Amino acid sequence: MRFEILGPARVRDAEGRPVALGGPRVRALLVLLAVDAGRIVTQDQLIDGLYGAEPPETAANALQSQVSRLRRALGRELIEFHPAGYRLAADAADVDAHRFELLTAEGREAMRAGDPARAATVLKEALGLWRGAPLADAPYAEAAAARLAELRLSAVEDRVQAELELGAHRELAAELRELVAAHPLRERLRAQLMRALYGSGRQAEALAAYEEGRRILDDELGVTPGGELAAAHLAVLRGDPSLGPAHRPPDAAVSRQGLRAQLTSFVGRAEDLERVQALLEEARLVTLIGPGGAGKTRLAAEAAAVAPRDVCFVELAPISDETGLAQAVVSALGLRDSLHAPDPFAVDATARLVAALAERRLLLVLDNCEHLVGAAAALADRLLAACPHLRLMITSREALGITGESIFPVSPLRLPPPGGPGALEYPAVRLFADRAAAVRPGFTLDDEGHVVRICRALDGLPLAIELAAARLRSLPVAEVAARLDDRFRLLARGSRTALPRHQTLRAVVAWSWDLLDADEQAMARRLTVFVGGATLEAAERVCALPEELLTSLVEKSLVEVVDGRYRMLETIRAFCVERLAEAGEVEALRRAHAAYYLDLAVAADPHLRRAEQLEWLALLDEERDDLHAALRWSAFDGDTGTALTLVSSLGCYWWLRGRRAESAAMAAEVLGGVEADSSEEYAMCALVAAWADYGKVDIGPLRYAGDTPFRWEFLNVMVPMFHGPPDDYDMVASMTAEAIETLSPWMRGLSHAGLAYIQQSRGRPEQAWAHFEDCLAAFRALGERWGSTLALSGMADLAYQDGDYAASVELSAQAESLAMELGAVEDLADYGCRKADAVVHLGDLGEAEWQYLRVVELATRTGARETLARAHLGLATVARIRGDLREAKELMEQALQECPATWYSAEETRMRIMLGVGEVAAALGDHDTARRRYTEVLTAVSDTNLPLAAIAEGALSALGE
Repeated sequence: MRFEILGPARVRDAEGRPVALGGPRVRALLVLLAVDAGRIVTQDQLIDGLYGAEPPETAANALQSQVSRLRRALGRELIEFHPAGYRLAADAADVDAHRFELLTAEGREAMRAGDPARAATVLKEALGLWRGAPLADAPYAEAAAARLAELRLSAVEDRVQAELELGAHRELAAELRELVAAHPLRERLRAQLMRALYGSGRQAEALAAYEEGRRILDDELGVTPGGELAAAHLAVLRGDPSLGPAHRPPDAAVSRQGLRAQLTSFVGRAEDLERVQALLEEARLVTLIGPGGAGKTRLAAEAAAVAPRDVCFVELAPISDETGLAQAVVSALGLRDSLHAPDPFAVDATARLVAALAERRLLLVLDNCEHLVGAAAALADRLLAACPHLRLMITSREALGITGESIFPVSPLRLPPPGGPGALEYPAVRLFADRAAAVRPGFTLDDEGHVVRICRALDGLPLAIELAAARLRSLPVAEVAARLDDRFRLLARGSRTALPRHQTLRAVVAWSWDLLDADEQAMARRLTVFVGGATLEAAERVCALPEELLTSLVEKSLVEVVDGRYRMLETIRAFCVERLAEAGEVEALRRAHAAYYLDLAVAADPHLRRAEQLEWLALLDEERDDLHAALRWSAFDGDTGTALTLVSSLGCYWWLRGRRAESAAMAAEVLGGVEADSSEEYAMCALVAAWADYGKVDIGPLRYAGDTPFRWEFLNVMVPMFHGPPDDYDMVASMTAEAIETLSPWMRGLSHAGLAYIQQSRGRPEQAWAHFEDCLAAFRALGERWGSTLALSGMADLAYQDGDYAASVELSAQAESLAMELGAVEDLADYGCRKADAVVHLGDLGEAEWQYLRVVELATRTGARETLARAHLGLATVARIRGDLREAKELMEQALQECPATWYSAEETRMRIMLGVGEVAAALGDHDTARRRYTEVLTAVSDTNLPLAAIAEGALSALGE
């Protein structure tokens, strides 16, 4: 059957005949199920979609009645019941909304591949599926309808772009006027209208369209036109027939981590961009080399922005030590440790990358590698050998020098010959004109000779040209040219061993420096103490200078503001670092920097265990580079008090963000310079350092007694974890229970969790459940997500053990939702596996299989090997129940290979896999293999508390019979 929901709901049978559906509620129900065709839609979602925010008391019964009517219309087999809700058992491609999305994705791919004709054909087919307002029969499904409407408008823009590239300017002008009138704030449509008008010979109307858009944006939003619209305006003014590069929005399904939106247009490198794209298709390692300021980073970013695969862009300038390279990539990819199950495998950052990228189609961009070239070469060689679908793009001042490397020299921009005509045709001059127009509206090339002189004096280096153009805020072109000439003659007497281009770039920065007054210079050199940029508050306090100086540096293009943070380009920062050393201010600035970030970390710590934890986690994420720099500097300078307190206040943050491997190394550095003592700060530092091997650690007399919490709240999590279970469960449980009401709210929730685990380990599920409920209540009252996942996952396990599989699914789903808020991808895989295990027992093998496959994808992307093994064990179980023993055997053998030999909870997973292998082998008649696997399990668990010994004994007995 075909399901049509892009307009009034319709269903057609295999011969194309319409199917009678019935009344409005039945059609609304069909729409709600078709939006998620093939997926379970919960009863609550369906009731909300049918009745809105105030459903009647009989809504549940009414829903069942509508389901019955829809089944009579379509056939019972198409509307499947599940404990969690209902599912339309149809291929998503049979629903017009899903087919529309598939076709639009295909059209965008054709555009990226340079085939506008194919793109236009496919996108017209996609738009032809629309017959009216989307989801018209489901008035309460506003969010889904709005999403589809937005996708349709984007598809219209893509189709228009394709037809513009095919030259249909005249045909499109009228349509675009109607579209712009309907969507006046849509800048892409207005830029397309300008292009259509200009291509039709109507330049004045194109400029008028821009002016109208500029006025509307200013009046209604108080903003100026964005980059694409401004570029179209400039191109019309210049008479550029191409009107700038075509905008091709990336596929929404493609991830582009770490890739910043550009604040300026991309000028003069179109041919270079095409060549780099071609190289990335042909080679797996492409290195962009060239002098500082040549534009390597920008070219790499532009190539990554249009790459037809996932992208991760890693800025390496802040990394000072080669040992931190692999960990920087791990962090950029967002790989983190599980919230609850420490994984020593994750400590080896390179091995973690190999596991996470083994099957992923990814373009990994390592930017600014020149100071880490040896480590970068080793990492590239390892990753490319182990990850067949990986592409690497490197920017550096020198090549890596390894086999298979394709080198692309990024040269300065082309310059016009002396006295040659048509200077604007040359990229260097075009870049100067573009940047000059940004700082001096109405700028023209009346002084073409001076502009050419400037560009030639700067050797066509983009950064130098941009700095020179920025001076037009306060100086005429002739004056800029004269001063540059004088300055270069002076600096040419400097180091004769430096490359001329390096001398030139240094001259431009030095010249900009000399134009600052003494206070501005002080602010510029002191700002370099920040490794990740600075907020206004941080800059004022650490630099001890007023904010007006920052504004002045921004206006003079020595500092840029990105997302509220003040940053320097690396070349400028390197120059100012030298000035800081010359002023003798390095030590004083580092102390001020450490003091500021110590106060921030201490203030943030308690908020990480309250309702506002997401906001504070995001804040610490932004400040992470500087927090870590403050920690390293304190340890290096011997300020052990600051270093230990920083570790103590950041411990909870590192845990929640899954950064245990990275933080363990820093804590070990701090330990190397301090004497052991009995303080909580030393204990926290020792415990964080022990994350690297998850072994026992000597923290002296500190032990968690259950009734006297530590000052550092998160230490109450750390100490029991590394000391292991108490020798006397009941004594600790009694002490904790007696003191629990005197504790802080967060400690009360944590104590209930500890009591629950004690009771669970003692075989008392009722008491454990009661404590988990109290734990959940305490953490929910605080709004604390991590603690809530602790309780929910424990309750899900208890429900599963008790045979209440529906409750286990619901509890795991709640934990999964909270983990998603925390960004804990590894835990999403874990909870998904728990849900799937329970769904198998509910008899829905299709849903369980889908859940396991989702876990496989998540675990593969994050390198979580134990969870990956559990998912394949689950898939094997599904195959075994379905009777496909051969597939079950293959999946279980795969799981056995994936499961780590020994660590933490992996041993139990490994034993369960071996039991499964034995069971399938027995069913296939391979009794020797079955007996060997059962015996291995029995031997392994004989000295443990794992409940697998009885299972293995029973299996051996049954095999004998």
